Amino acid sequence: MEFRPCIDIHNGQVKQIVGSSLDDTDDLARENFVAAKGADHYARLYRDNGIKGGHIILLNPASSPYYEEDRDQALRALAAYPGGLQIGGGVNADNAAAYLEAGASHVIVTSYVFRDGHINMEHLNKICRAVGREHLVLDLSCRVRNDCYFIVTDRWQKFTEEKVDECTLDMLMGYCDEFLIHAVDVEGKSQGIEEMLVRQLGEWCGRPGRNAVTYAGGVHSYEDIELLRTLGRGKINVTIGSALDIFGGRLVFEEVLRRIGS
Repeated sequence: MEFRPCIDIHNGQVKQIVGSSLDDTDDLARENFVAAKGADHYARLYRDNGIKGGHIILLNPASSPYYEEDRDQALRALAAYPGGLQIGGGVNADNAAAYLEAGASHVIVTSYVFRDGHINMEHLNKICRAVGREHLVLDLSCRVRNDCYFIVTDRWQKFTEEKVDECTLDMLMGYCDEFLIHAVDVEGKSQGIEEMLVRQLGEWCGRPGRNAVTYAGGVHSYEDIELLRTLGRGKINVTIGSALDIFGGRLVFEEVLRRIGS
């Protein structure tokens, strides 16, 4: 289990938001925290603490007037910590290599691969060829529907017909280096983790030869960290956002590092 930090960028600013509140109409989201400092500040903080594998997420669509501001923030962060951060948000086979050249260790994709409700194998193969599976993270962020977790796309607003289950993970693991999984229904709410999802992921990760998995969503106490460690069998990495003191929360950044490691 490792701590994987985050830098979420919305409307040109580093923010922590309620994930399920994202709405591309007028670029709206319910905010938990808006940083006074730029993304490069957080990149240097993670670099100086030796934490790798964190992710930068651009939360505006490419059509948004804020997208270039998001991207500028992201590029500054990559320059501040080359090789230490992953990046997602509007990534496709045409622009992915440029982010690696700018300093990203991996690119993260969802909507480019999951199209029209299903896995687009043409796009998946294309981006694998563009960057290599060792530089690709598949974001299988999900929401609950009919007691199952379904992958959601377009900044978590659209359901696909693809479930986050053993079959999907087994099929996709050969195309990527890692999985990033936001539990969107609890993302940014600081109300606890999605225990059923974490238990399911822990069972899958516990088998030999499985990809790394990072879970994000709902962690708001040190007890949540230990619960995630137990349910995830110590195999699932964790992202904590709104609950961290560096983002206005109650969990002390240094104490989280002490408890989890990096």
